[in-house]
Amino acid sequence: MTSHNEIQPFIRCDQFNFIKFQVKHLVHAHSTVKDPSVLKAVKYGAVDKIMNLFPEIEEHQIFDKIAEIEEDIQAKNFLADLKTYVIPFKPVTEKTVGKLFPKAGKLKLQFLKEIDFTETTYLGWYDIRSDKKFLIFDYKGKLMGIHGTFRHKTKGICSLCNRHGEVGLFMANVKSGKETFTNRGNYICDDSQECNRNLQSLDRLEHFIENLKN
Repeated sequence: MTSHNEIQPFIRCDQFNFIKFQVKHLVHAHSTVKDPSVLKAVKYGAVDKIMNLFPEIEEHQIFDKIAEIEEDIQAKNFLADLKTYVIPFKPVTEKTVGKLFPKAGKLKLQFLKEIDFTETTYLGWYDIRSDKKFLIFDYKGKLMGIHGTFRHKTKGICSLCNRHGEVGLFMANVKSGKETFTNRGNYICDDSQECNRNLQSLDRLEHFIENLKN
């Protein structure tokens, strides 16, 4: 097998979350299902779903280990090994944020030191001084920043990760014509880091970006 050092990261964060969910489902099946044929179906179903994420890869030995996972400790070891293949979010510094939000003034960015960029599909935080929520996306290979109001916190479904939890209405003032602007947005997670951990696809995220961009 090729060493980690020789293989470039090829798994997006949302794909890693999807794999983690499938592995969790597999462990749960082994603890609750006794029928070997059902377990076999669950096992190979999980492998197929994961391999379908990477149609350009004919085979990858690390995914072969999924079929061997039965217990929590095996799942944890597999996911820890797999995480070395995750593509981290592009480096974001105070200078980067300043360029993306030139009119925002001085923002408190101490939280950046605590961010695990291998668990990040997008960056999001609320700035109490400006009373706005800021979002940074890697959109088509380029960092893009959007800020807006964040109101009406409630329990609901996040439009980005599609999970139920604490959400708020994010609204950004975006250009809708040559000289006209309109407010657009949707309900998103209050906790952006938790949202990142729940993202299993880029579809909803990209739709959200397109809605704010156009």
